[in-house]
Amino acid sequence: MNQKTILVVDDEPDIRQLLQDILEDEGYIIHAAENAGTARTLRLEHHPDLILLDIWMPDEDGISLLKDWLREDDLCPVVMMSGHATVETAVEATRLGAYDFLEKPLSMAKLLVTVERALETAQLKRENLGLKRRMDVPVEPIGKSLVMERLREQIRRLAQHDARVLLIGEPGSGKETLARYLHANSSRREGPFIDVGVGTIASSNSAVEFFGRVDGETIQHGLLEQAHGGTLFLDEVAHMEPETQVRLMSALESNSFSRVGGTELLHVDVRIIASTCKSLEEEVRSGRFRAELYYLLNVVSLKVPSLKEHSEDIPDLLKFYVDYFVSREKLPFRKFPVAAQNFLRNYPWHGNIRELKNLVQRLLILGNGEEVELEEVKLAVGEPVVESAGGRQPLPDFYNLPLKEARERFEKAYLEFHLDKYAGSVARLSAAIGLERTHLYRKLNSLGIRFREKR
Repeated sequence: MNQKTILVVDDEPDIRQLLQDILEDEGYIIHAAENAGTARTLRLEHHPDLILLDIWMPDEDGISLLKDWLREDDLCPVVMMSGHATVETAVEATRLGAYDFLEKPLSMAKLLVTVERALETAQLKRENLGLKRRMDVPVEPIGKSLVMERLREQIRRLAQHDARVLLIGEPGSGKETLARYLHANSSRREGPFIDVGVGTIASSNSAVEFFGRVDGETIQHGLLEQAHGGTLFLDEVAHMEPETQVRLMSALESNSFSRVGGTELLHVDVRIIASTCKSLEEEVRSGRFRAELYYLLNVVSLKVPSLKEHSEDIPDLLKFYVDYFVSREKLPFRKFPVAAQNFLRNYPWHGNIRELKNLVQRLLILGNGEEVELEEVKLAVGEPVVESAGGRQPLPDFYNLPLKEARERFEKAYLEFHLDKYAGSVARLSAAIGLERTHLYRKLNSLGIRFREKR
């Protein structure tokens, strides 16, 4: 799986054969095309890591192919080749996005150096993209408890194999974090990690989201294609639409599928990790989830503990999230004293780790002073507070802001608190606070509250 795939496109048979022989000797997997039509087909079938593309071909020129391909995927580098190109042509190719330009007759030394550097550059781009995708989650599940030590060890062992994994646990218990940790410890770590909240995909669009679409010459790549060579994480898979279940089952059995509106069979190399907070066995019995798909996804199942089951890790989690928000969002540092930590260790945590993370964020945003008071924590989680003999507590720092900013700070904290309380259900939140759902969606989006992640 670590071997790199190169697509060679040239209408001269001798050039194709020469490049194939040399590059295969270097350990690359080579596919060769004699014209643009074949090149398009092979590119979709094999998802190359690099393309060597001749400019002059009988059916369609390489510059036109370059434009189309870079519109669809800028992570696969394209190196142009020509024996009759002018300087202007070479400049035009690099301006459009070609990684480099090789002049025929080819210098083998330059060819090998260019190929190696192009693949390294593409790998760095993928890694940078992966880092951006991982910005909102810890690299490793936090906690020194025996429960978490065992869980990390199980994940590390599973990472050595390519079996599909089903993560079972309550909402907010950290299933996505574990999926990312598994991916990061696997041989697929250099490939993409694509996560999708299955319940957030509209039923009318689910097939297109997963499998992509062909509309004339326009191609939309689906989630399976995007995850090629890496991992696709299906969060809360029980919410998947029946039609999509059937198509996904077929794709997993054959490692191939067709885009919506297309007939071409595409082959992908993807590891599937799924999660659920529901009993999929019960979903199968009730007819809401296909038994065949359940057995395909549940090669190995792993129980993710609720926060109540490892509450001794709460001090470490508090420290981690304080550091996280101070470094990432530049919020003021505040310390949780022992009394506050002890209270939170005994709190029921219906929203699990996600609820704790959001609590820390609210207390850093709305609080005042270097230390988080126990009364602040109780107020933040909705516990009644008896006023101390010392009188009123210090006012939150947003009282000193202009009204518009203070209102936004309060509304964000208020809505995030109730979203945690209702396990991310916008419908229940709407009924509880008396705000019509359409207006509530607008409000959540305007405040930057990522409500889909709270489900």
